[in-house]
Amino acid sequence: METPSITTQRTLKVKINRGAGDGAGEMVTYQVPWRENQTVLDVVTEIQRTQDPTLSYRFACRVGVCGSCAMNVNGKPRWTCRTHVSVVEDGGSITIEPLRNMPRIKDLVVSMTEFFDKWKKAGNTFVGTTTRHDPPAAISPDSKKRKMANAAIECINCGVCYAACDVVSWNKDYLGPAALNRAWTLYNDERHANPQHVLKQANADGGTHVCHSQGSCMTHCPVNLSPTGSIAGLKKSGLLSFFKLD
Repeated sequence: METPSITTQRTLKVKINRGAGDGAGEMVTYQVPWRENQTVLDVVTEIQRTQDPTLSYRFACRVGVCGSCAMNVNGKPRWTCRTHVSVVEDGGSITIEPLRNMPRIKDLVVSMTEFFDKWKKAGNTFVGTTTRHDPPAAISPDSKKRKMANAAIECINCGVCYAACDVVSWNKDYLGPAALNRAWTLYNDERHANPQHVLKQANADGGTHVCHSQGSCMTHCPVNLSPTGSIAGLKKSGLLSFFKLD
């Protein structure tokens, strides 16, 4: 009589940086079953639901639309709902930490207040030239400005580029790539009432000229935008405006 074979369930070692407020936090290690096609968000959810209900993290759509689930995975900022364990595991282990450059609230949840304060400081509030009673503005999709705005418009403010930026780590006054990327789209929006104000804010202290053009924002952007290119566009437009060549 044959002895039934015993299949050993493969496990994944998960190290999560736990803590609240300022400080380095504490690495806590968990073991979870290794499953086919599991994402990093799946792993965090399983730990919270089956092992430690006190674990705090942020998510919403789970399908790569909202960006709420962004965390540092093995040292790189990622959307965890679109990051498969099989892609990032290293020797059967992954390390998960909160996004850097933002204050931690608890565990994997960070405060984005400073991020959005800088977004506003860059002059990123749309001001229209018409009212709701006027017909929609006729903007050609083939216009030069519309094409430049469209190339950067898909940012959803997930904070990945901000977390990836070394300059933000060095200089807390730097507005950051997301705020300046938004400024570029607004500057090129032909419906906006005051594009020169946007340009002035973006090129003021803490703005475009602080950027070192390292490209980390572009490398890590989950939707493949180029904040580096947007910042370069703002710098060029600022110079042309200064010399009245635009």
